[in-house]
Amino acid sequence: MQARSGFAATAMPWQTTRFDLDLSQPKIMGIVNLTPDSFSDGGQFAETGQALRHAEKLLSEGADILDVGAESTRPGAIPLPLAQELARLAPFIKAAVQWRVPISVDTYKPEVMQAVLDWGVDIINDVWALRQPGAMEVVAAHPRCGVCLMHMHRDPPTMQTKTLQGDVLSEVEGFLQERLDAAQGRGVSVSRLVLDPGIGFGKTVAQNFQLLAGQAHLLRLRRPVLAGWSRKSALGAALTRDGQVPQPAQRQVASVAAALLAVERGASVLRVHDVKETAEALAVWRAMTQQATAR
Repeated sequence: MQARSGFAATAMPWQTTRFDLDLSQPKIMGIVNLTPDSFSDGGQFAETGQALRHAEKLLSEGADILDVGAESTRPGAIPLPLAQELARLAPFIKAAVQWRVPISVDTYKPEVMQAVLDWGVDIINDVWALRQPGAMEVVAAHPRCGVCLMHMHRDPPTMQTKTLQGDVLSEVEGFLQERLDAAQGRGVSVSRLVLDPGIGFGKTVAQNFQLLAGQAHLLRLRRPVLAGWSRKSALGAALTRDGQVPQPAQRQVASVAAALLAVERGASVLRVHDVKETAEALAVWRAMTQQATAR
């Protein structure tokens, strides 16, 4: 496997609202979907009590961060009205911020960003990389919140109808550099920024695996990389046998394998559904790397 070349450059803390997160070792971001139509677990945790119990379970299994989303961004997803997104998020967030663990909210709407930051969340995880009108202003006005900037080709309703053309690595690296520059130009400290290549967001299966193979190139941007491979359709394509594509929940082993490959290529944060299995795989990886560095 490829060595984690350049990882030391991303070992600086990730500044967030309440926490400076040490990324010298990979962190697990556990996914909490409050949506009835998520591609992977839609509807399972849409009720607040269920979602809170699921979040507690993820923390007990080894999650370092909780990433909460109330609007699906799967291919073909229809945008959710603002009031409905806030109504789904409010009871969960107001309870979860009392736990003193880092809370990330997956949203692209500036009004939602402002509301959840007012409620005390730590990270804004934006598939639009702060390109929606007003989003950059909300984040720039906040003194500390962490931000994840993701590459997405087109938008969720259309991103798989006409996928990215050309060299995917160059396109993603150039886009993320531009968004880094835009955020810093608005006064957002670089220590607040993490980058996500956007696996599955307007890319072909081959392009997704090209991004994984060449992920270390993104370390040239000198910011931590977040890898979001969990249960993605590219894994389903790789696992297809006799025309049978495994359902998202059946892609657990492949998701853990992709997560470890991403870590080997410098990923600092792993956004996953299967926290326990990912934590166990990382424990094996750490045991190996500790012995390798002790020689």
